[in-house]
Amino acid sequence: MLNKCIERLYNGIIKENPTFVLILGMCPTLAVTTSAINGIGMGLATTVVLICSNLIISILRNIIPDSVRMPAFIVIVASFVTIVQFLLEAYVPALNDSLGIYIPLIVVNCIILGRAEAYASKNPPLVSTFDGIGMGLGFTIALTLLGAFREILGSGSVFGFKFIPSEFNVTIFVLAPGAFFVLACLVAFKNWTGMKKGKPAIEESCSGCPSCGTCPSSQIDEKKEA
Repeated sequence: MLNKCIERLYNGIIKENPTFVLILGMCPTLAVTTSAINGIGMGLATTVVLICSNLIISILRNIIPDSVRMPAFIVIVASFVTIVQFLLEAYVPALNDSLGIYIPLIVVNCIILGRAEAYASKNPPLVSTFDGIGMGLGFTIALTLLGAFREILGSGSVFGFKFIPSEFNVTIFVLAPGAFFVLACLVAFKNWTGMKKGKPAIEESCSGCPSCGTCPSSQIDEKKEA
């Protein structure tokens, strides 16, 4: 069980990172990451909702009928989003104002509904909770990196600390086009580091079946048949 929990953490942060690998949740990713603090705030809010919703959905997975599965998931997620929004309004009003409409939109974030449907509804509560922690941390790290790079390049500061003179700032990086450009660079870097580690993914996961025609074993079989 411990190994399974650690695997869920690793998958969420590195192997199946929702932003850099699965390319999910692009709306808040591109919209709110004008600064690193916004990225952390949005990521942590989403993490709390992921953990709580995964836990409750996993506990109720044998009770919720299949016919109302998705509406039930949305009600559960919406309840936790409302709680998170009230807490932000009460204790971090400036961050809540900065994130704006994107906090309520966590309800329909494809990362949360995707994990609820693909994992929490089919697995025990403990590993589902760790799946939520891993995916949430992966999302938070991705948004923080994206926000930090955009803030440094566009404003010459990070977490509010100015260290690059204004005349060297490239304003486009804090605008919408800059979000796409920085995200593309970070995704490309993630893919490049993955390729540097060794064999392509198809060879690592291949079971040796002759049907796909792309792996070495199938090519050998085709030569023998010829």
